[in-house]
Amino acid sequence: MSAPVLVLDFGSQVTQLIARRVREAGVYCEIVPYNKADAALAEKPRAIILSGGPCSVHEDGSPRAPQAVFEAGVPVLGICYGEMTMCEQLGGKVEGGHAREFGRADILLQKSSPLLEGLGDDLGREPVWMSHGDKIVAIPPGFVVVASSEHSPNAVIANEEKRFYGVQFHPEVVHTPRGSQLLKNFVTKIAGIEPTWNMHAFKERAIARIREQVGTGRVICGLSGGVDSSVAAVLIHEAIGDQLTCIFVDTGLMRAGEADEVVNLFRNHYNIPLLHAEAADLFLGELEGVSDPEKKRKIIGKAFIDVFDYEAAKVGGAEFLAQGTLYPDVIESVSATGGPSVTIKSHHNVGGLPAHMKMKLVEPLRELFKDEVRALGRELGLPESFVGRHPFPGPGLAIRLPGEITGEKLEILRKADTIYLEEIRKAGLYDKIWQAFAVLLPVKTVGVMGDGRTYDHVCALRAVTSSDGMTADYYPFEHSFLARVSTRIVNEVKGINRVVYDITSKPPGTIEWE
Repeated sequence: MSAPVLVLDFGSQVTQLIARRVREAGVYCEIVPYNKADAALAEKPRAIILSGGPCSVHEDGSPRAPQAVFEAGVPVLGICYGEMTMCEQLGGKVEGGHAREFGRADILLQKSSPLLEGLGDDLGREPVWMSHGDKIVAIPPGFVVVASSEHSPNAVIANEEKRFYGVQFHPEVVHTPRGSQLLKNFVTKIAGIEPTWNMHAFKERAIARIREQVGTGRVICGLSGGVDSSVAAVLIHEAIGDQLTCIFVDTGLMRAGEADEVVNLFRNHYNIPLLHAEAADLFLGELEGVSDPEKKRKIIGKAFIDVFDYEAAKVGGAEFLAQGTLYPDVIESVSATGGPSVTIKSHHNVGGLPAHMKMKLVEPLRELFKDEVRALGRELGLPESFVGRHPFPGPGLAIRLPGEITGEKLEILRKADTIYLEEIRKAGLYDKIWQAFAVLLPVKTVGVMGDGRTYDHVCALRAVTSSDGMTADYYPFEHSFLARVSTRIVNEVKGINRVVYDITSKPPGTIEWE
């Protein structure tokens, strides 16, 4: 579908948040790299947003917005770097070497503007989040200053006649408390776009598109039991019924009871044709003696594809493969900066389309962010236990078991993890936490139980809060909660005699341990 709002990406770490905030206002939008925007601009969006970015506009070769942006006759909002390149391109001036602003600041509203409607206290102050090292020292002809801060005299500028606006701060981040209101003002009041983007409308359009693409063909879908593949499967089944067959590869690396839960929900509740490949012995055999986390991932990925391929051959005449690709994956594949410059670790997903299968892809979620997928799941009637579950990596417990993987260690880890999540749910904390899990460390320590000496494993507990998984903070449990969990694990799980809690944020750590 063509997007009424286009976000041009200049490489900011938080560009995705702009799109999410606009969609939260009920308006559909898409992100395209600033240097690959011609086709999207030709679709005639009704508003354009220029993102922030890491460059300085006064540097040679720094990015610029296509001139067509300013000739389209639609509202344009520049954010941080977007405001600066707008200034440079329209006759203003930006310099480096001035006082930098990073973190919280207050802007002071000086003129009324529809962009800032509903913002500002009685004194005209509004808290915002700044992150810039350059300074606008001259604004373009036709612009006026709408708000300023201590170090940014041109914190908000506007050309109301052309509906061009620039803000030096980041309205998309949660640290700008009413930034969402600013973005909503821009797309609904200034651009006049009706807020009609919702999951009911998306579902109806997606079902129609699936039927049009697939026709009478057969589709196979790799079902992991996670949110993305589950929602994709139910959506496709609603569109084409028994033309869909799901394949669930049971790697033996899932949490306690999850495999049965997946099979029961899809085979019995939804009555979706399902092939259940019980391959735990194969995966454990392939992983025997392997400790390196990257080798584990590659082994699991290859074994997954081999098993999936074998099962898929049982589905005669399948022309399409369904995948739970999400919008962040699509954005990353065409990013202005070419994706991450350093490989931290292989992606958690273990699947992939074997080249020789030559199947056409059905990706009904590729326009959605993770929180939108959850909303779609609720619209489709999926139980909250599926829709609201924490993210779970494709390699499963294999990357929560540093060192060699054995069946015995997996059982110890499952029991500890089950107790931990039980206590989190009992405390009413599950929905406040982005991800929580136990890790069984390849370390043994001396302990005392009764009058005897023990020499058993250490269990680490991890829980983080996050909005998107890109950054995360550890969850600040009360000590009484941690003491209760520790006592239960040590008492109820044979093989563990010590429990520790991981208080590392991301960065510098990652959420998962491997």
